[in-house]
Amino acid sequence: MDRFFRNRKVLITGGLGFIGSNLARRLVELGSDVLLVDSLIPEYGGHPFNIAGIENQVRVNISDVRDVHSMRYLVQDRDVMFNLAGQTSHMDSMEDPFADLEINCRAQLSILETCRRYNPGIKVVFASTRQIYGRPETLPVDETHLLRPVDVNGINKMAGEWYHILYNNVYDIRACALRLTNTIGPRMRVKDARQTFVGLWIRCLLEGRPFEVWDGDQRRDFTYVDDAIDGFLLAAASDSANGRAFNLGGDAPTTLRDLAEMLVAINKGGRFEVRAFPPDRKRIDIGDFYANFTLAREVLGWRPKVGLQEALEKTLAYYREHLPRYV
Repeated sequence: MDRFFRNRKVLITGGLGFIGSNLARRLVELGSDVLLVDSLIPEYGGHPFNIAGIENQVRVNISDVRDVHSMRYLVQDRDVMFNLAGQTSHMDSMEDPFADLEINCRAQLSILETCRRYNPGIKVVFASTRQIYGRPETLPVDETHLLRPVDVNGINKMAGEWYHILYNNVYDIRACALRLTNTIGPRMRVKDARQTFVGLWIRCLLEGRPFEVWDGDQRRDFTYVDDAIDGFLLAAASDSANGRAFNLGGDAPTTLRDLAEMLVAINKGGRFEVRAFPPDRKRIDIGDFYANFTLAREVLGWRPKVGLQEALEKTLAYYREHLPRYV
């Protein structure tokens, strides 16, 4: 896989965001020609500091994926596109559904049309989400589970994912999707809970404030960002992935209460309070969720390597050093 990316021309949409910037770092190590596209809209997680240390080894274009003319220029001559740009907040999607529709659905169709017309040979890996499954009927959830999202974000992400699969099947734009579940690690958003509640917990811990755990008994799995990046690279390098969607996941599910206690222990201090879900959040909550990633293991050779304890230790260490940059 490492040789596959040497001298490859790679485009990352959402490239200054959490996963995009970590992916860029790995690709620089592998010798790729890396172009990052990001709108730097404040609510969406992109941050210039995320590429500190590699800023002279990548190219950055500040542009919105909704800008058809920019994307027409940017996709040309690229070998691989990691399509990570998106609106991730479930609550924001309910409060402003049309913005979510534009970014997570319409813009995805526009990107694929641009590829079809100006670079049909590109390989595209789309960042999808477990949210498209809705409330699980059985656990762990595999890719055959019904898709029935509970919020606007999930509906639009589902449509965006299936546009990629459709363009693979009908127009031979080689594309696949990875359904992510609670990805955590350095450079994730900690300013608020728009990207992940774990980021807000970490901010509160390091600022000496208590954080809230809603319910506490819900079970979740967590993927460390380096493991998620392995999945993206494997999917890009494999033609067996084309036209398919894969779950990523963590090594084992844990309750949110146990997760909170683990964070406090690693931090050697801190407090949290278990509360009921706020009514507006409860309406779109999916309950227990953890993924079956057998398909990714069998087709891509992917599995998580970093356990939850180590993932939290690395993430806390990063923000102990850099928290002021992110708040």
